[in-house]
Order: sequence, then structure tokens, then C-alpha cells
Amino acid sequence: MSGRTEGGAVERCCSSAIPGLVASLAFLPTPAFAHASDRGHVLLLPTGYYVAGGALAIAASFLILALLPPDSLDRFWRKRLPLFAFGDGARTAVSLVSFAGFAILIAAGLFGSRDPLSNPLPLTIWTLLWVGLALLQGLAGDLWSWLSPWYGPCRVASRLSGRTQPYLLPQWVGYWPAFMLFFAFAWFELIDPAPDDPARLAWAAGAYWLLSFAAMQVFGYRDWSLRGEFLTVFFSVVARFAIVERSADGRLKLCWPGAKLLGAAPLPLSGVAFLLLALSSVSFDGLSKTFFWLGWFGINPLEFPGRTALIGIGSFGLVLTFAVLAAVFAFAVFLGLHLAGSKHSLGHAAGLLVWSIVPIALAYHFAHYLTALLVDGQYAIAALSDPFAQGWNLFGSADMSIEAGVVAGAGSAWWLWNLQAGVIIAGHMLAVLVAHGLAWRLHPVPARATLSQFPLTVLMIAYTVLGLWLLATPSAG
Repeated sequence: MSGRTEGGAVERCCSSAIPGLVASLAFLPTPAFAHASDRGHVLLLPTGYYVAGGALAIAASFLILALLPPDSLDRFWRKRLPLFAFGDGARTAVSLVSFAGFAILIAAGLFGSRDPLSNPLPLTIWTLLWVGLALLQGLAGDLWSWLSPWYGPCRVASRLSGRTQPYLLPQWVGYWPAFMLFFAFAWFELIDPAPDDPARLAWAAGAYWLLSFAAMQVFGYRDWSLRGEFLTVFFSVVARFAIVERSADGRLKLCWPGAKLLGAAPLPLSGVAFLLLALSSVSFDGLSKTFFWLGWFGINPLEFPGRTALIGIGSFGLVLTFAVLAAVFAFAVFLGLHLAGSKHSLGHAAGLLVWSIVPIALAYHFAHYLTALLVDGQYAIAALSDPFAQGWNLFGSADMSIEAGVVAGAGSAWWLWNLQAGVIIAGHMLAVLVAHGLAWRLHPVPARATLSQFPLTVLMIAYTVLGLWLLATPSAG
């Protein structure tokens, strides 16, 4: 699994403290799992042409948009195709079924196989949820609002207790709870020595569910889920890119990808930080395995020492990547305001323009985790048929053969690279398009809107180059 660990236990160690929710787990002795692909690889394709072509495509998009009248793009974004109405009658039932499935997965993590590729808990959380559902959210809309394992239990608890007026979550708190929990999640996924250990993951996921459920009882399901529960915040952000829109009366409509981002309200500083963390954490996941990053700290990537030895370096890198991205983004927005002669505050402009990051973050999410989804998704389907390793075959898929060759060989490397590169470039082009629409909200004069977007476009070109380089450069693991 990309960014984590695979295989059998080979040694015991004591981990360092995990920030936030999973801190207590750090003191438990845990097995360090050997990564199934801890070896360097070089993509033997003319990547320089792809990098140059991607950069030129982003630049050309900016120039074309600068020449188009704002009214034409506004009509483009407003187009909708009505579908049908869809009520919320079954939402509680679906959520309760989701909660029951989650409870079974926790039990499987505690009492099932210790092999991460046979136990359905790590495969479901890291592959089906974090990768598969995120991509579905970006395509079909807010499925998570139905699948959330908290909504149904909170409704039941509210009816049993009769308590309808929770405490209000102070506005000054913003999205900081979600930001801190997301950072703890990213640390656990990318830095912790054994995030795939089923029992370890079961304790962490179960504790997080209980913490979130308790917070929802205090502050209300809606308020905490929208500002404190990081999965709901992340999936809600991703759903704004989707081609399906649901109006207040429950009617579904088709729209252009990213169209809903144009009407988003400016985010506070905490929301800006959350979105930038979503992008920087995936970027660091790719960077942390490169020969460049490991060589910077004097580590031979061909003799990869394992995640336990890299906890300090990884923690530093995770923070550094976020800080650099945040600083560069803030500078690009500030410089854009200066070029446009704008009187808007940096906070207001950044809170609005940060929505243009969503297409980029979703594109990187797809490109970075594509191979994990294609292979580990098959393991997940097989493991779900026999969650407790008892020889069951509940869905008829327990004995399915895993086609790992889909990501192996020269032919696979060619189509995977082209797909990943194409998605990254398309994501940045859509980001430029969205950023222009948001800029016109800040600067009604087209010339000023175009000037304000020049620094941000340069940043997007640079990030395109970085993303393609991360996919193509030699890496370990």
C-alpha cells in the first residue's frame, strides 16, 4: 500500500509518540512490517517532454482564459442538467448499516488475521475509504453524508436522550480541530512504523470513533462534523468538485467539474490550512520515498532502513512540506493582490482562492494512490469475504486471484504514467479555470483579475512540474 507497509512481521520495536488521538498507542510494542516494494525503480520514459508539455498546457490555459470575456465563462459554469429528486428518508438506516460494518471491521482488526493483506480493516480504511471513496466523492458528490458511521447512531442517541439543544462550538475555533486531527491522521499513515497492523489500527480507529461521537453529543452532529471531524470536512471539500449537485429540495443536477467551487464562501485561516495540509501531506508521501529526499539525510535508498528509523525525519518533512506550501501560496496571493492594486485583505483573498486547490489535491490523490487502488482494492474484495480468516466466502470473492500484473511490466508502466500525468495536468488546468472564476469575484475588472492570477498560475505550473517529477523520479518503497 502506497505510503504504508505490507507483508509479514519481521521484528518488534517500540514506536515514538503519535500526535493527537493515537498518542497512547505509541507505547505499545508493535511489529514493524516489511514493505513489499522497498526497492528503487526508475521510470524509463521521456518524462522531460511530459513535464514541459504539462507546464505549457497550464500556461496556455491561463493565456486563453485571460482573453475570454467573463460573461462567457460565467454562462459555462452556470449550466445544469436536472435529473430527479432524492429524499433523505433512508439516510439514518444507511448510516446504521455503515456503523455495523465499521464495528465488524474493528472486531476483525482485533481478532482476525495479523496479515495486512488478509485483514479487511487496513484494506478498507487505507484503500476503499481513503482512496476509493475520496475519488467517488469527487465524481458523484457527497456520498459520505449517507455512509458516515456517526449520523445514524447520533440520531438514535438524540431520540433516546431527548436532548435537542447541544452546546455551540465557538466560531473562533474554526476548522482547527479538523486540522489537528487530520495532521494526526497523516502522521499515523505516513510516519508511524506500523499503521497497517490490524490490531493497532483497530484501537486507533475505534478510539477516534468514540472521541468523535462524544464531541457530537456535546456540540451536535452537524456542527462537529462540519468543523471538527476531519473525514467529513475532507470529503465535503472534495464533493464540491463533483459533477452531481443536490439542491435544497433534494433534486439532483449534473454540472461541470468544479462548478460548485465558484460559489463557495471564503474560508477562514483554519480552513485554508486544512486544504493546504490535504495537498501537502500527499505530496510529502511521494517526496519521502525519493532518492533525493533520503540522500539529503545521508540515507542509502538501496538499503532502506525501515520506517522506525525515519520517524524524526518523516515528522520534520511532514511539517516542512506544509509550511513551505502555505508560505508559497500566501506569497502568490499577496503578490497577486499587489499586482491588481486590490484593497482586499490577504486573509479574505486566500480564503476564497484556496478553493482552486481542490482540483489539484484530488488529481494528486488519484495519481499517487492509483496503483494501490488497483492492487490493494483486489485484496480488499477478497478479505471482505472472510473477515475473520475462518475460511468463509460470504461474497464469493475469498478465493479470487489477485492480478498484480496490472501495475507491473513495461506496458503497464506506460499506460499508468500517461494516465497519472494526464490527470495531474488536467487537474491543474481545471484549477486555473476555477481560480479565474474566483478572481473575478474579487476583482470585477477583467484586467485586474488576470493580473492577480499570474503569480498563482506560476505556482500551479511549478506544482505540475513537481508532481510529474515525483511520479517519475527514482524512489524506494
